[in-house]
Amino acid sequence: MLSVHGASRVLSRPLHNTCLNYIRRFASTSREEFDVVIVGGGPVGLALATALGSKPELNKSLKIALVEAGDLSKVRDWSPSPAAFSNRVVSLTNASQTFLQNIDSWDHIEQERTTPIEEMQVWDGVSDARITFSTSELGLPTPAEGMARLTETLNLQRSLLHHLITTPSVEVIDQSRVQSISPDEISGAWPSVMLDTGRVLKARLLVGADGPNSPVRAFAKIPSYGWSYDTQAIVCTMEHPPKGPFLGPNTTAYQRFLPTGPIAFLPISATASSLVWSTKPSLATALKACEPPVLSRMINAAFRLPEVSIRYLNNRILEAHEAGTPITDEEIRSEILWREQSHSIDTTSAYSSATVATSASSGIPPLDAEMVPPVVTSIQSGSIASFPLRYNHTESYVGEGQGSRTVLVGDAAHTVHPLAGQGLNLGLGDVECLARCIHQTVLRGGDIGSYTALLPYTQERYVENHKIMSACDKLHKLYRVSSGPIVQLRSVGLEILNELDSIKAALMMTAGSVSRTDRPLSYSSDTRAAMFGAAAKGFEGMRMAGQVLEVVKGGLVGFVGNALRNAPTTRQR
Repeated sequence: MLSVHGASRVLSRPLHNTCLNYIRRFASTSREEFDVVIVGGGPVGLALATALGSKPELNKSLKIALVEAGDLSKVRDWSPSPAAFSNRVVSLTNASQTFLQNIDSWDHIEQERTTPIEEMQVWDGVSDARITFSTSELGLPTPAEGMARLTETLNLQRSLLHHLITTPSVEVIDQSRVQSISPDEISGAWPSVMLDTGRVLKARLLVGADGPNSPVRAFAKIPSYGWSYDTQAIVCTMEHPPKGPFLGPNTTAYQRFLPTGPIAFLPISATASSLVWSTKPSLATALKACEPPVLSRMINAAFRLPEVSIRYLNNRILEAHEAGTPITDEEIRSEILWREQSHSIDTTSAYSSATVATSASSGIPPLDAEMVPPVVTSIQSGSIASFPLRYNHTESYVGEGQGSRTVLVGDAAHTVHPLAGQGLNLGLGDVECLARCIHQTVLRGGDIGSYTALLPYTQERYVENHKIMSACDKLHKLYRVSSGPIVQLRSVGLEILNELDSIKAALMMTAGSVSRTDRPLSYSSDTRAAMFGAAAKGFEGMRMAGQVLEVVKGGLVGFVGNALRNAPTTRQR
């Protein structure tokens, strides 16, 4: 038998080098077998690892690895000051909270850094038609639960990591980037994940929780479809005075739909809230280039001034940015003050922001105080950021053929407009369903990586996700229109919907404000019966509401038709 060096006398030099590289590769790497390899250490990947590790049957029978390119010790050791908040926040529905509690990670969340959403106010930026959702309409047993709970993404990730420390069946491999994924060279069946550290992980089931640019999805060759919204989201942490004693706690979320995109004000604490402002990329760039006080004033104006004045202020911001001299705080304050006076906005009204006092008032608030969010006084240092928005949905969540034994969850499978705050909640719904499918397969003695075992997951989640994603996409496109007839139609529809409490309850149940299980954080049987009764009445009433909207639509179409018929025609030549 020839040695490697002896083989060099027989083999040609290129073939000799190939053999040497092949031998060195297998000598320097350790090929390890895992039942489940999860790529991605974000909230969704961590939640899946926690969910699998929390079930005794799986903890005993499965060997699990979670791979993350970043340094998770920074998340695990995250310890901010009580008054400082990250600009990356999530709105966890009650269904998501129940799931997190069921996998024993909810207790690790720092509750002092969470805030319940007890009310939501959403209105049309052109017509001011408004709809309000509140806990009283949902029949929640205690106001403290709210419809959702807002917290920082890091708070959630840290809680999941702390739970994984006590889970011996899960190996967390951070600071390790995926170099390549390929079918196993020996069996050709299991995916092999090559890390930049030299380790090779063979997976019975490979899970892509690795975001929109998923290497797992690329390996599985799963097609996707989608489009860019030509919109960027500006995020930051806003500071404001606490609400006065007559207004209660800061637990109301506000969202106004402007033609350039929705702007959302989400409460984090008594004196801090998170901004998610979707707007044109050019305007997002110009706003970020301004001093933080300018952004504060523009946020206040965006929730208060009529749309025509918002459009004018946006143009002033853009013109100044293009000229290379960003608008100053005093200049934008003067512009806003003039616009408020031209619209006859009383200086004592909550809709006035240019002359409002920066300290909290202990007196009786104005009558319209709860119609708009608190006045932003400053932006937390270093919290301003932006990112592009896309709609994207894969054609399947499960790989086939050469990409078999792969499955996608979270943003690797779908990305959605953030206007409803459902992105992470959809991902946690994926995790709950996939963990259930894996659990049931193990109990039956099946193969967790087989297409048959994964089929129930993709059948259940694809339709559920598509419903929410499609609704968000249509809402975004509907409110980008500012022409008269469309504005009238959507405004009348919104006002009708606001009067039908049972339908609003049904919508909130669909959005996850009601827990999916009967575990803690869900509701008593009487409460659930009342909720589902309200939902049933709501869906029954949708036919009536639909008929009303058809009448309204018919009237508007007739109105537009008459207007066109009576409009002066151009002179024929």
